[in-house]
Amino acid sequence: MQHLTKILIFIFMGLLSSFTYSANTESLLLGKTLSQTKQQQMTPKQALQRLKGGNQRFLSNQQITRDYIKQAHQASFGQYPFAVVLNCMDSRSVPELFFDQGLADLFTLRVAGNVLNDDNLGSMEYATKVIGARLIVVLAHTSCGAVAGACDGVELGHLTDVLHKIEPVVQTSMQEQGTKNCADPKLVDAIAKANALKIVKEIQERSPIISDLINKKQVGIVAGIHDIKTGQVHFFEEKRFIPD
Repeated sequence: MQHLTKILIFIFMGLLSSFTYSANTESLLLGKTLSQTKQQQMTPKQALQRLKGGNQRFLSNQQITRDYIKQAHQASFGQYPFAVVLNCMDSRSVPELFFDQGLADLFTLRVAGNVLNDDNLGSMEYATKVIGARLIVVLAHTSCGAVAGACDGVELGHLTDVLHKIEPVVQTSMQEQGTKNCADPKLVDAIAKANALKIVKEIQERSPIISDLINKKQVGIVAGIHDIKTGQVHFFEEKRFIPD
């Protein structure tokens, strides 16, 4: 009798374990959209870790399988993204993909060279002050055509004004890299990094709203670069502010 009881307990525990696994798997598969409560409970540090974790899933090809139709329905009642990403318009650099995030997880502001202007600065203020995003990411990428164009002094219609915003860091980067060869990938990537770090500083200088949120430790800010060849994102230590 005792032997039979042990067998029944073993079977029950196995079924319970299977049910728990199925429930966790279902939650993972659905990839539910973020609620306002969860967003507000998240710290800037946790928001950054969420992006890092997503990038690791992308690199290992272990992305969450999401039901985008259900996510669209959930998000139709309200959006609560946890981060806002300013990145380049390059078709090879898509934050939602290499950070493995779903609908309504990120605000993404895309412009050639991930340059800063009043339009995307105002959008950042809306994302953080109004909607409650916890993290601002200024994200460059390797082999950036806009950066290479700024390095070469390219002028082309309205693009000229965009590239002029990158030019202030070109000469310094050339001196640091010891080359003026704009076909050198290392120089182009160095300019991209310098440009992203410059923008992190400019955001805080030009927006009292964002600066106040950062000073109150409600919002974090960081720059990084996405490697278009490997998919890996490297976040820079310089000029970052990531409160716990």
